[in-house]
Amino acid sequence: MKNRILNSVVFMAVLSLVISCKPKSQEVAIDKEQIKNEIQAMENKMAELFNDRNVTGEEYYADDATSFSQNKPPLVGKEAIRKSTKEDLAEFPEGYQIAFVVNEIFPSTDGNQVVEIGNYRVSDAASNALYTGNYIAVFEKRDGKYVCVRDMSASDRPRLESKKEIAEEAAKKQ
Repeated sequence: MKNRILNSVVFMAVLSLVISCKPKSQEVAIDKEQIKNEIQAMENKMAELFNDRNVTGEEYYADDATSFSQNKPPLVGKEAIRKSTKEDLAEFPEGYQIAFVVNEIFPSTDGNQVVEIGNYRVSDAASNALYTGNYIAVFEKRDGKYVCVRDMSASDRPRLESKKEIAEEAAKKQ
């Protein structure tokens, strides 16, 4: 009888020890509004760089990012994305401006990854909307800040091949 009681006490002590030593799941408080503001600030900076025709200083993309665009193969790596953007900007008429708007974000439970769904608007020098589109981007937190690792965009208009076609399309809308 004493052995049974002793065994029960030892069993309960060991069980209590095991339960109390079990690591608790790491709960991280995610401030979605703060993350959305941080991503929007990155989008604003990206728009500023586009509008200034300056793609050399941007820190938006990770070195190993992949970007998917209409009428192009996937662009792999920050340098390939930068080169393609420079080519696109050469066809982007002077005075045109682009703006990006974060519509929704979906952060991971630890906040280290974020999926963004947004839209963009291209306007002429008088701020008349010429066309719009949508995009999705995946961000990863690296060295304490978010960088885009994947993105994809879709315009709501057919691709125009030259400055002349873009100018003609804009003239029709005015």
